This record gives sequence, C-alpha cells and structure tokens, in this order.
Amino acid sequence: MQYFILLIFFLYGLVFGSFFNVVGLRVPTQSLFTQKRSYCDTCERTLTWRELVPVWSFAVQKGRCRGCSESISPLYPVMELTTGLLFAFTYYLTGFNSELVLGLLLIALIIPVTVSDIVYRRIPNRLLLFFSPFFILYRLISPLDPFWNSLAGAGGAFLLVFLIILISKGGMGIGDLKYYTLFGFVFGLGHFLLLFFLSTLYGALAGGIMMKVKKLGRKTKIPFGPYIGLAALTVFYFGDILIQWYLNLFS
Repeated sequence: MQYFILLIFFLYGLVFGSFFNVVGLRVPTQSLFTQKRSYCDTCERTLTWRELVPVWSFAVQKGRCRGCSESISPLYPVMELTTGLLFAFTYYLTGFNSELVLGLLLIALIIPVTVSDIVYRRIPNRLLLFFSPFFILYRLISPLDPFWNSLAGAGGAFLLVFLIILISKGGMGIGDLKYYTLFGFVFGLGHFLLLFFLSTLYGALAGGIMMKVKKLGRKTKIPFGPYIGLAALTVFYFGDILIQWYLNLFS
C-alpha cells in the first residue's frame, strides 16, 4: 500500500511539475492565461493531449515540437521528474500530516521560481505574493515554538540579506531578499541561518563548477534562486538532523 501511495504522489508530481514549469515560464511575461489551452512557445500551435503527457511526450517527440520542429526546453522533463520525485519523497518522510502540506507548498513555490530565475534571471513578485498568504496561514495554524520565531526569522533574513546587498553593491537582488525573507518566516531564525549557509555553499560549488566547465568569468552573474530553493528543501527535509549534528559536534 505504501508503494502505491508513493506512486500516486509521484504521478501527481509529474502533472503538477508540468504546470509549475509553465507558471515559471509565463508569469514573468504575464502570458500565463492568455490562452485557455497549452501551446507551443515558438509557433503558438495549440497542443493536443498526446503532447502534454509529462516526460513521455518529450521523449516520444525527441524534444521537438510536432508542428514547427523547434526544440522544446529540457526544463519541462527535468522539472516534471524533479517535482514527481519531490512529491513522493515528501510523503515518504512526512506521511499524512501538516508537514506534508508545508512540503508541498514549498515545492509549489520553489519549482516555478527556479524556472523563472534560470530563464529570466527574475524571482517574480507575483509568485511570492501569491504564496505568502498560504505560508502565513500555515504558521498561524501550526506555529513555530516559540510562536515569535517566524517573525524573528523574517526580520533576521531581511536585515542580513539587505546588508549583503548594500555591501556587495548588487551581489544579490531584491528578489533574493524577498525570497529569503519568506523562508525566514517559514523556518524561523535558527533554521534560516542554516538555509542561508547552505544556499551560499550550493551557489559557490555550482559557480566553481560552471567556471571550470563553461569557462565563465568571476564577474558572470548566475541565478541564485535555484540554490536558495534547494537549501530550503534541504532544511525542510534534514534541518533538524543537521542542526543536531552541528550541536553534537561542538558540544
């Protein structure tokens, strides 16, 4: 039964992953609901249901549109698979409880923000504004201990990242500031500090790899939203374990 439920979550994740990818691509251009049905971004042809099956359609069509033969962004199958795996993994770790709701909300925010930041170098205000009430409501129903930790996390995140923006003169963007602040509210101050450390670690490692592989210069700007999102998921899944390990290490 457990494996069946995991499969259901994975399949739902594939479907929602396809939608999240579209959201991330179209919210920044304000074209999300310009057509009632999905369409090719190049030729704008309305897609049939056979072209909308997550992952499978991309593989069968060899990554190209059936109408204009233009390449389809590999972000579609990658984000579909990623969301499917994250949905299943979240259920596997949490089961059916309030933490499952928080995990799915985080995924629903992080995937489209990641897509948007990769493609447009933007973290859309519309996405953050849309999801903020859900996270606020969640923390009202399931508050942190102590209850004011959410406000401390949001305030600490805002001050820390704002100072970094001032000192680095644009090393981070306002979108990153808002993104961090929202996660600070969700996780509280202690877990936010872990999140911030992990995101900078992930970003530094990825930047170093890209500098070697793609021969990028040190001043080349890379989207930081994906690493913030990855760090947020790491904290959600393993934050308590990592903090306990750190405390034991220095006790």
